[in-house]
Formats: sequence, C-alpha cells, structure tokens
Amino acid sequence: MNDKTILLVEDNPNDATLTMQALKQHKLANEVVLARDGVEALDYLFARGSYAKRSASETPALVLLDIKLPKVDGFEVLREIRANELTALLPVVMLTSSREEQDLLQSYRLHCNSYICKPVDFMQFVRAVEQLELYWLVTNEPPPPAPLP
Repeated sequence: MNDKTILLVEDNPNDATLTMQALKQHKLANEVVLARDGVEALDYLFARGSYAKRSASETPALVLLDIKLPKVDGFEVLREIRANELTALLPVVMLTSSREEQDLLQSYRLHCNSYICKPVDFMQFVRAVEQLELYWLVTNEPPPPAPLP
C-alpha cells in the first residue's frame, strides 16, 4: 500500500480545489491524485486506461469518494472497490454534500469506512479534512496489502 497517496474522487472543481487546499494546509507529505469521475477513479485504482502503466498493487492509503459523479457514480465505484481482492480493504470515506438518509444507508451497506457531509463553511471544512487526514493517515492502523493474484 502506498502510505502517502490519497485518491480524491470529486467532479465539482470548486469542491476539489477546497479539498486540495484543506489537505495542503497540514503540510503532510501526501500525494493527492484527483479523479473527476467514477471511470477515472476505477481506471486509477485498477491500472486501466490512461493509468495502465502504474501498478495496480500500489493502492492509495485513502479514497475520498463523492457520491454524485459523472459516468459511474460513487456507489458503483465503492461496489467495485469492495469486490476486488486488491482493494477490498482499502479505506474509503464518502465525502459528499448529500445529507439524504438513503445515501448514508447505501454507503454503509456497501461498506464505506466513514461518511462525512461537506460543511458549507470553509474553516469547518478545513477542520473536517484535517481530522479525516490525521485519523486515516496517521492514527489508523491499515490492513496489510493484499497479495497479488
């Protein structure tokens, strides 16, 4: 597992910029890869398409996943992550503006690790991302990498 990379899956340019700024404020040495839709996220995770040259065994330390995405939605991305042996245990945090109970329930049914509603206030958002990053990348003990098939 690449202990530095965060995969941010976000189609809204403003939300992507805010998240990247919030992550950079803590000066942790994490690389952030931005996927702007579900297909790009899956291509990155499974080393397909424009990411075919990277190793699929080098999974990110954390996936921040929006629900409402073009091409393939966040639920389907999460389904595919959990269905693949290499990514099944990958920490996935749903980072979304949806406060719909059905989205929350569906996310947990598909085994997300956490569900965070994006705060509207920028400073609250920065604090939420800081806590998220510190927990998942510093405090949390991740599972060992899955063996290659």
